[in-house]
Amino acid sequence: MTLAIKAGLDPARMIEVLNAGTGANSATRDKWPRAVLPRSFDFGFSAQLSLKDTRLALDEARAMGVPLPTGERLAALLDRVLATYGDDADFTEMTKVIEADAGLDPQR
Repeated sequence: MTLAIKAGLDPARMIEVLNAGTGANSATRDKWPRAVLPRSFDFGFSAQLSLKDTRLALDEARAMGVPLPTGERLAALLDRVLATYGDDADFTEMTKVIEADAGLDPQR
């Protein structure tokens, strides 16, 4: 979505386009419309719990010798969310970190 915003596309319209095809998923149908598009970032799942769950999966994967590079990246992103927005941060606030990395104003 950050790429679409940087390209000048309307994020609400992009959600409609994604939901009209095979790109539809729980994020595009529920999380983005409810917590990200209105910029409330209050979906109701804490970044702390998301990080805990991610770390549990990573620990199990390591024990089994399975690399999970996307999981590692997610854990690092959630660490940044908590460092930036505090212990009460919602996991949807990862959007703001990604937007800031892309040079967008996360407070827009």
